[in-house]
Amino acid sequence: MQRLAARPRTFRSTALVVASAMFMQQLDSTVLTVALPTMARDLGVAAPTLSLALTSYLVALALFIPASGTLADRFGSRIVFCLSIAIFLIGSIACAMAFNLPSLVAARFLQGIGGAMMVPVGRLVVLRSVDRTEIIQALSWLVMPALIGPILGPPLGGMIVTWLEWRWIFYINLPIGLAGIVFALILVPNVHGVRTRFDWIGFVLSGAAFACILFGLELASRSGTGSAALALLAGGSLLAAAYLVHARHTDSPILDPALLRTKNFRLSVIAGSLARITQGAQPFLLPLMFQLGFGYSAAVTGTLTVSVAIGGLAMKVLAPRILRRWGFRRSLIVSGLVGTAGYALCSAFRPDWPIPLIIGVLLAAGFFTSFQFTAYNAIAYADIDDKRMSSATSFYATFQQLSMSVGICLAATTLELAPRVAGRTTLSLDDFSLAFLIVACISGCAIIWNRGFTAEAGQELSGEPSANSSSYEEIGVMKNSVQTRR
Repeated sequence: MQRLAARPRTFRSTALVVASAMFMQQLDSTVLTVALPTMARDLGVAAPTLSLALTSYLVALALFIPASGTLADRFGSRIVFCLSIAIFLIGSIACAMAFNLPSLVAARFLQGIGGAMMVPVGRLVVLRSVDRTEIIQALSWLVMPALIGPILGPPLGGMIVTWLEWRWIFYINLPIGLAGIVFALILVPNVHGVRTRFDWIGFVLSGAAFACILFGLELASRSGTGSAALALLAGGSLLAAAYLVHARHTDSPILDPALLRTKNFRLSVIAGSLARITQGAQPFLLPLMFQLGFGYSAAVTGTLTVSVAIGGLAMKVLAPRILRRWGFRRSLIVSGLVGTAGYALCSAFRPDWPIPLIIGVLLAAGFFTSFQFTAYNAIAYADIDDKRMSSATSFYATFQQLSMSVGICLAATTLELAPRVAGRTTLSLDDFSLAFLIVACISGCAIIWNRGFTAEAGQELSGEPSANSSSYEEIGVMKNSVQTRR
């Protein structure tokens, strides 16, 4: 039997506790990107090669996120949430003790296992704690503290690299994570959902497919590994096809393709995945371009890249008002155009550009891109009922991380192949420009799918139900009535 906790009077305390985990994760990732050149020198590898450390974390997310919803339903969201933070902290300690690239990659993978359950389970707790009319507001509260991580991360990373040692990047997670566990035990409800049989076959097939595809893309950026990359990509495609066949013949697949029959969810997954390719590539490309291409220090790089996060934070206050006034469809189309243009303009950055102009471009790009993700995250669950919520959050978060992984792989592949094609052995600013243009063009394709939303899509989320549609309660009664008759 499904066991759902009663909705609390306020979701803010729960959202803030969950956001502390997101804060830790975002702080860790943004601090890390600024430190990549220094870490590369210390570990004796080329800076673009460290994309493997970023990818391994995202691969772990893609592998284990599908299991997060089922585990939360079976053991309770509070238990799984606290356990995931503990695993993340153990992985952080391992990262700080890494002595070469393979050990760092393995430690980042362990970190990713914790992160895979931490964020989607936390989001699930919040979504189950609010009415549909409060979803936009709840998500804004949820991501507000998490956005502070990207704001503090770049300058903090620059200071750590300049004055301390890069290993402290991972040690700073310990006090944040321990505090998160304590407050989660006090404030987060231990919500159970429908206990279903765990889909072990689907877990293995989907995980192996994602791992083969992502590591195949990663190997494509390495010289002399073309055959292995093609083999992995082909094997991953076959495994993905096998999973789709399996999912059609099981009652509770770990990633349920049937969710894509819901129009708003389907459009949000496709368009959001395309848009997040740039989100994955941008934190990788910008710090490398500023430090290796412009010759800026880590401290200056951190100060510049924080502009993206500040733009995103400013947007969170305005997002609910904009969506209520202009609607999801129009807002997503406009923000998609402006956000894509902003990141495409990054390809034109050069050392002689005025720093205030660079900051202005990054602020605008961060503002409109973050707005897109807020809208996608909200409208994705507009038509998802409580019984399918855990499955939907796992599905959505999996493809969110996959698209970011693809963005990093595309950027790393471009930086690896472009100099070779040009007959050079070192990176140039033109290589970074090409990488920015490639990922921006792919993300820009999301606008095509944004047009698929109806003008009335998402009106229920703002408390203004469409005149042409029934309320959710009425729809639920109608469904129950039909099932009774059958």
